[in-house]
Amino acid sequence: MSRGARPPLFLGAEAVDQHFPAADRLVPALEAALADFSRGPAGGVVQPVRTVVPIQKHRGFLGVMPAYSERDDALTTKLVTFYEDLKDPSVPSHQATVLLFDPANGALKAVMDGSVITARRTAAVSAIATKLLMPARSDVLCILGAGVQARSHYEIFMELFSFKEVRVWNRTEENAEKFARSVDGPVRVFSTVQEAVTGADVIVTVTMATKPILHGEWVKPGAHINAVGASRPDWRELDDDVMQNSVLYVDSKEAALRESGDVILSGAEIFAELGEVLLGTKPALREKTTVFKSLGMAIEDTVAAKMVFDSWLAGS
Repeated sequence: MSRGARPPLFLGAEAVDQHFPAADRLVPALEAALADFSRGPAGGVVQPVRTVVPIQKHRGFLGVMPAYSERDDALTTKLVTFYEDLKDPSVPSHQATVLLFDPANGALKAVMDGSVITARRTAAVSAIATKLLMPARSDVLCILGAGVQARSHYEIFMELFSFKEVRVWNRTEENAEKFARSVDGPVRVFSTVQEAVTGADVIVTVTMATKPILHGEWVKPGAHINAVGASRPDWRELDDDVMQNSVLYVDSKEAALRESGDVILSGAEIFAELGEVLLGTKPALREKTTVFKSLGMAIEDTVAAKMVFDSWLAGS
């Protein structure tokens, strides 16, 4: 470090949580970022597809996700690790750190725990997709999975929407029961995916599945699905029936065609990026069965991390 340079701020998970923006501020900021991304170079977003380094010996991966937002004048890189079969249950399957730089001179301004950022910005983008694409009358929400992403999705969906029934399924039913007991509000636990999704208006898949768990024959016509797991080109959560008989929306076409097993292996045609819907250049076909395949974008981390840092700065 050069003489006189200030050491970077470190914000742990508790501090990030404390300074994280509320949904009414986060959602519009992410909508603007998604629209900017889909504008191409004119949108002022620079974001390559993430680099993924496999650690085959330990069945893990390291992802590197840099991005710059001209609108926010914010520059970050997220480093994220994810492991398929951890033997130690005390270690999260996904861990993340966000580095925030000064775009004017390249100085490292902050090192932040990225787990809270990842969970909440992902859920917020799913909420944006749901707002745009869910059936006009949506009473039943079904969440497949019971981990960190299940909780973040539950929290923002309960805040922004008015579902009358919430269902949850998890491969380990004990964890689904634990999830149901830990959240505010009634949640029904189901022992099979088919029972859980039958009749659901909105479905969220947030699992570690590598083979399809959701089958099209079980999905109510006109339902909306947020597919969040299966972030590798050979992993699936949704079967061909779902993928080929739904209108498919993505966050990034380039990323989906390189990273999403659900998209690549099914051969499903991408209809639009979410940003194109927000821009009004592609329609939101909410009368159809729709899938939003979420891979998560670095620009989402950039926007959220800058908001956390600015909040900390304002309070320091």
